[in-house]
Amino acid sequence: MRKVMALLLALLMSVLLLAGCGGGTKEAGTVPTVAKAQKQKNTDLVGREVEIAVPVQKVVAIGPGALRLVTYDEGTSMVVGIEEIEKKPSPGRSYMLAYPDLKKLPSIGQGGPDTAPNEESLLGVKPDVIFVCSLVDKEKADQLQAKTGIPVVVLSYGSVTSATTSFNENLYRSLSMVGTIIGKEKRAQDVVAYLKQNEKDLAERTKDVPEGDKAKVYVGAVSSKGVHGIEYTQAKYPPLVFIGAKNVVDETGKSGSLMIDKEKLISWDPDILFIDAGGYALVTDDFKKNPAFYQSLSAVKKGQVYSQIPYNNYTTNIETAFADSYYAGKIIFPQQFKDIDPIKKSDELYQFLLGKPLYAEMVRDFGGFKKLELGK
Repeated sequence: MRKVMALLLALLMSVLLLAGCGGGTKEAGTVPTVAKAQKQKNTDLVGREVEIAVPVQKVVAIGPGALRLVTYDEGTSMVVGIEEIEKKPSPGRSYMLAYPDLKKLPSIGQGGPDTAPNEESLLGVKPDVIFVCSLVDKEKADQLQAKTGIPVVVLSYGSVTSATTSFNENLYRSLSMVGTIIGKEKRAQDVVAYLKQNEKDLAERTKDVPEGDKAKVYVGAVSSKGVHGIEYTQAKYPPLVFIGAKNVVDETGKSGSLMIDKEKLISWDPDILFIDAGGYALVTDDFKKNPAFYQSLSAVKKGQVYSQIPYNNYTTNIETAFADSYYAGKIIFPQQFKDIDPIKKSDELYQFLLGKPLYAEMVRDFGGFKKLELGK
């Protein structure tokens, strides 16, 4: 009888111990999360008021640039699915280079700038919120939310070019909103402060340079939804806007990507020529066919041709655009940027925003920052 009682007592103690360990862990792991989550109304970037229990635990981000903002705010571990387009090899898409394991997540639709969200795939991964950029307007966002029953928050990069600044408040509002919803408010504040600090630093360096003393600059072969030749350029090119450089294309009064006639480039005859590395192969091929055209340009004759790393890839890779600006500053305004090592600065930008120094990846894919010798 005594042995039976001892056995029963030992069994009871084991059950109590297991309940204490397993049950205690469950209590510690789930109850605080539920207690912390509070319903909050957020006004997204198209003016919709969205109620969400924050902080969320599981997120998806669809459309050009949405996932990038989540990674900047250190929300990668909360992502439960990605678009198929994000899984494909895409040189220069820095956030995917920093977080390659994202490609192992389930697919939540094809993705891309001209596609419709896949409601069934989104429902399949059961996110707490759907962040979306570019794909939907106000009405379509309401429809997506109604069909899925999942809060939909529309984000925006805003206009990345204007006469005075290169990134507008919509981008900063989007970063802050993502941070609030995923419980990373402090990180979002730090990211916004860091971006603004770099903008200010770039502008301050050249603010006292007289306009008449600035070299004339042209950026060719700019990447935008694919690669292009020397004629494809950009007015209000952000890396040049940041440093107040004299972009000859700005005299057109336009903003954004545009195609020019080669004859126009000859008449502008820039002092310094930058070539987007994404289209550099097209430029070198064209040089072989039309060497006289290139050799007539002062920048080519004087050896003032330099690279830029493509930053347009599923919308703006912001850290690469800043890296391009610091390198351009080093070339155009050597005195004002004499303390800058463009490679170290690039890795600082990648490290802060994405947690990894990625300049070596850009060298592998695009050759990095360097002087270019056309025809050699």
